[in-house]
This record gives sequence, structure tokens and C-alpha cells, in this order.
Amino acid sequence: MGIDKLQTSIEKAWEGERLTKEEALLLWENGDFYTLASLAHHRRLSLHVEPIVTYVIDRNINYTNICISGCRFCAFYRSPGAEDGYVLRQGELSDKIDETLSLGGTQILLQGGMHPDLGLRFYEDMLGFIKKHFPIHIHAFSPPEIVHLARKENLEIKEVLLRLRQSGLDSIPGGGAEILVDEVRSTLSPKKCSSSEWLAVMEIAHTLGMKTTATMMFGHIETLEQRLEHLLKLRELQDRTNGFTAFIPWTFQPDNTGLKTKPATAIDYLRTLAISRLVLDNIPNLQVSWVTMGSGVAQVALQFGANDFGSTMIEENVVAAAGVRHRLSVEQIRNIITDAGYEPRQRNTFYELVQKGKNNHKGHKEHKGM
Repeated sequence: MGIDKLQTSIEKAWEGERLTKEEALLLWENGDFYTLASLAHHRRLSLHVEPIVTYVIDRNINYTNICISGCRFCAFYRSPGAEDGYVLRQGELSDKIDETLSLGGTQILLQGGMHPDLGLRFYEDMLGFIKKHFPIHIHAFSPPEIVHLARKENLEIKEVLLRLRQSGLDSIPGGGAEILVDEVRSTLSPKKCSSSEWLAVMEIAHTLGMKTTATMMFGHIETLEQRLEHLLKLRELQDRTNGFTAFIPWTFQPDNTGLKTKPATAIDYLRTLAISRLVLDNIPNLQVSWVTMGSGVAQVALQFGANDFGSTMIEENVVAAAGVRHRLSVEQIRNIITDAGYEPRQRNTFYELVQKGKNNHKGHKEHKGM
């Protein structure tokens, strides 16, 4: 290993210098748990001086659970023709958004499966309907959905993104990344877009002026080196575009899926979070995953480089399908943040603080839902 090399990596991380692949892997494999926490927290404080931890009030709306991808890690999807497959009607969508706004929500995260029969017009109509009737930010359609649409319509990714943006798409979530290594993806989700296609969607979105997030689902069949390769690909793209607002690593939940592995431990999660903060020196925000790890670990994660508590998750279906049902109210999230020694502040999608006392629910226009 080399004690001198490890100490050099630690000193570089403390000084905020960019870590090489070799240095980051050395820290990951050999760095003391508390040293990693100290380094990541030090970096977090250099990026966010104020003792604030942010959160966003929003809802995850899955417009359909019908999907042809058949990912081995997913317990949520249903095959075409399944009795419990669905596509949300406009009336159902309206009720969900109405409730979100009434609870002070500023955005919806809209995602679904790779439905074989829904064309681009369906998505344009859905976005147009929402924007016509509701004053809310639409954070929607992860790269696999975009690639699926482009293939189905025989269009370039840029054209699909332009049409969706014109219809009301505001920003893009980082879902579907899993591990951005094709060796892993070919086993986990062989029908889903490749790592290069995922990155291409994000790069094109960034060049069009759209902001996105990035994620990593880990703790299944990947190695530490492959997790690091994932992080470095994100860092390289961010160097070119500066379009990622945040990074959200979360742990694979094996129950009810086609993969029978042991869930990642809290220690593994926290070490991964800390390394992410150190490697991704150009992505400003790092979000905890209380939905998969629970509130206690998420609170500890605020000392491992994270500065954002994520969404209130008024609704969440995908992780819940794997048997994990952590739920937190806004009050609980604020109390957890306060007990950790920080000031809780509501933010919007772009990590801008929402003014205290401001009511974001302006009401929706009259409409007739289907």
C-alpha cells in the first residue's frame, strides 16, 4: 500500500486538491473511517460555509409502472399486459399535484417505465397539461426514458429534449445511472441505455441550458473500482458542462428483486458518501438517502460530506416496492437537521433557498381531468 502514498492522498484531500484515480482508490480502500469523515466534512464546509442543511418539498410521481427494460434490481415494474400495470389518468395526476402544492411543494419528480406504447406526443401532452394547470417545477424523465423515446420515435436525443422542454420539462433527474460501467449494466439492465448514452443525454441537456442531477445505485454486483469509475465519469462531464446541481448515491435494496445480495451496510454507505464528496470536487451539492438508509444514518451522513437532506417524498413507490418504507414528515426532517447542529432550510430544484413564510401554492386553474 505505502503509508507515504496514503498520507499524501490524505493531505491532498484536506487541501482541496483534485484526487487522481489511484489516490481516491487508496483512500477508499485504506482510509480510516473517521479520517474519511473528517476530510469529507472539511470539504463540505469549504463549499458551504453557512451551517445550513437544505431539503425540498416534492413528490415522486410514477406515471406508469409498465416497462420493457426488465432490470434485475427493480421490484416496481410490471410487464406489458400485467393486471396491475397502469398509466395515470390526468385526474389522478391532478389530485397528486394539488396535494403537493397544498403541502408547500415546489416540484414534482416525474418518472415511469419504458412503456412500449407511449410515444413522444403522450409526454408532450402530459407536460403541457401540468404546465397549463399548475405552478410547479417539473423535474422529469431520466436518461433511459429519453433514450427509449428517441429510439421509438427515430429521433436524435437533442430533438427529443427540445420538444420536451418546449412542452414544459424544466430539469432532468439522474435516475437510471446505476453504475456507469457497461460490464455491470449488461448484467443488471441489459435492455437499458449504455453508460455512454446516459452521459450523452446529460451532456446534451446541459448544452441546452437544462440542469440535471446525478445518482449512483451501489451495493449489488459492482466493485469499488467500478464505483470510482462512475464518479470519475461524472466529474469529467461536469468539468465540461457544469450542469449537475447535485449527486445522490443510494444503496440497492434487494428484497422482491431478481438479485439476492446483502444490502450495503451503513459503514459502506458512509464511506461511499465521503469519497463521493472528495472525488466530485466540481458538483456543489451532496444529498443523503434517508429513504434507503433511514433517518439515523442520514443524520450521521451530514458529517460525511452531505449538505442536503433531499426530498420530503410525499409519495415514493420504487424503493417501497423493494420492501423499504422509511417515511418522514417535513417537521421530522427539520428536527433531524436541527438536532445535528444545522439550520434546516427549504430549497427549490436549483438549490435556491425558499423564503420563510412564503406560500408557494397559488392554486391551479380550472380544468377537466380525464
